Formats: sequence, structure tokens, C-alpha cells
Amino acid sequence: MAATTDPVAAVTRLHGVLAYCRAGFESECAQELGGHDRALACGGFARTRAGSAFVEFILADADTANRFDAAVRWRDLVFARQRLQLAARIDGLPERDRLGVLMPAIRAVGGPWCDAWIEAPDNDAARELAALCRSLNHALIAALKRERLIESTSSRRLHVCLVDARTAFVGSTRIDDAAPWPGGIPRLRFPSSAPSRSTLKLEEAFLTLLDAGERERWLRPGLHAVDLGAAPGGWTWQLVRRGLHVTAVDNGPMDAALLAGGLVTHLREDGFRYRPTQPVEWMVCDMVEQPRKVAQRMAEWLVGGWCRQAIFNLKLPMKKRHEEVMLCRRLVEQAVAASGRRLDWRARQLYHDREEITVFARCIAT
Repeated sequence: MAATTDPVAAVTRLHGVLAYCRAGFESECAQELGGHDRALACGGFARTRAGSAFVEFILADADTANRFDAAVRWRDLVFARQRLQLAARIDGLPERDRLGVLMPAIRAVGGPWCDAWIEAPDNDAARELAALCRSLNHALIAALKRERLIESTSSRRLHVCLVDARTAFVGSTRIDDAAPWPGGIPRLRFPSSAPSRSTLKLEEAFLTLLDAGERERWLRPGLHAVDLGAAPGGWTWQLVRRGLHVTAVDNGPMDAALLAGGLVTHLREDGFRYRPTQPVEWMVCDMVEQPRKVAQRMAEWLVGGWCRQAIFNLKLPMKKRHEEVMLCRRLVEQAVAASGRRLDWRARQLYHDREEITVFARCIAT
């Protein structure tokens, strides 16, 4: 009986973006990239598949792709956990020598790279590729080092995205404007003393929406915060662990251990009516309400000077989710602009979010 052979791999050069997103939000991610494309007049188009957890956004040539990559920052994207500059797609990766096909495609991209990650999209099928990604990543790093294509001072990271065992994308990121975690997902451990798993959303928000210097300046012990809709205290817990004094506003019960620590004052009031007696450093809010209503309330806090910074969730509708995000942003921007200031708005659909996004906002003097 003749031995079976793998099909010949096909390498297709690409120009554009590969964006990782939450499975089920491919359309919103594509809409967002398309909006940037129209503003830049690049003439690109999206290729998506429902549930794939990634979006290809194809551009005409290298110059256009470089222009798009320079203008569209990862930190400005809401629905993309990570954004790669695409270089190639490989179909028909052989089971016995995937690296033998990958390396020529990688050499054609250039280099050197500060690091290399082999990762898979965050969907049910691709999760089965975790072991393959790990083993192949070790082999790839060794091969790159042999060819002197790994250099710690490089400003770019190589990415290989395995869509399945035989299909891969090759791309890269600028490390100064990219998620610092494989797949764009920070792997956080649920603290056993936290009252609810929602605590991970605020921890991820601090890591994703703030830089290290901002975390050091704005999350110092002794500062004051308000948590609207606080019960049972998952978000309050994140503030208290950093030494902040928290006014927890909610008609529901708070975690007893959290209240016993001495840094939390629980007020049984409506989060949509409460107003602090003096300005605080932070207001955080994870209330379940229509996103426009939440956005209007956040605008009141920011324009009124009741807080210096805010982090809040917007629970998205089932349809027109991207449009709702843009509407909520405009609503807050217009209120801030009317006060003679401008809005610093940073939003992301976090790994620990569901049908929602998380927003950081503050007012800046013009």
C-alpha cells in the first residue's frame, strides 16, 4: 500500500489586518475596521465567518496596509482584542513538517522580531489547538534564533495564527501598540476572597485601558472612589485591594467581609440618583441598564466634576451593537464638548465581558 502524502501547501501573500475578537462579534469588529477604512479612503474590505473569533480586513497593497496600520491604533479599537498586520495565509500545512512551510513565509516577511507567538482564535474549535500551538511555538523560536531572526531590541513581534491544524495566518504587531498577551487575553486568576467573578472585569479594565504610569498615579492608596450598583462588591473589592476608600452605592446587600475591612461605606441608594458630597478620584459602574441611560448618567458625573476618572460597562442590545456604542460615545462627547473640554474615551470588549463593553472616560481641558 502506498504511503499517504500531505497536499502541497499554498502560501498567499496578503496585505491588511487580522483582528481577534469575541466569537459572535465578528460583524461588529468588521464594521469598526470598515469605519476606519472609509475615513482613510483605503478601499479595503472585510472577510468574516460567524463564530470564528477573527476578522480579515484586506487592503490593496503594502503601502495602503502600512498607512492603515500606522493610523488605526490597537488602543482605539473596541471589538478587537488584538490587531495584526497581515503578511500571508497558508493553506494545507502538512502535519509532518508545518515549520518547514512556515519558515519560508516568515523569512519573506522580514524581521528580526523581539519574540514570536503561535496562537489560535478564541473559539470552541480552535481551543483544541492549544497543545499544538505550544509545541510548535518552541520549535519556531529555536529556528528563529538559529537564523538570528530574534533580537530583543526589535520593535515588532511575529505572530502565527492557527485557524485549524492546516491553516495559518502570518502577521506582526508593533509592541508599543498591541496587546501584551497572546490572543489579546490577559490570563487572570479569580481571587478566592472576591465576592463575585465580575471583579475580573475591573482588573482587566485597569490592565487594558490604563498604562502602568496611569495605574500608579490614579490608583494610589488613600484616594476615594464611588461604585454605583456595587452589590455584592466585585468591583469594590478591586479598589479596596489597592487601598482606595470606596462609597458603595446599591440597595442590595454587600459582602460582609468587604465591609469589615474599614475602607467601604455602603449606602442603600439608587445609583442613578446618588451624587457625592465632594469630588472623588474614581467612579465605577456596572449597572444593568440601557446603554444610553448609563452613558447619560456617566456624562453627568464627568461634566459635573463629581469624579476625575470613570470606568463603566455598557450592556449592548442584540442588534446594531456597533451603532449603539458609537451613539453612546457621541452622547458623552457632546456633553463634555458643551462644557468646553474634550473627552478621553477608551473602550474595549474585554475577555471577561459578555454582551457588553467596558469604557474608561475622563475630561481633559482644551
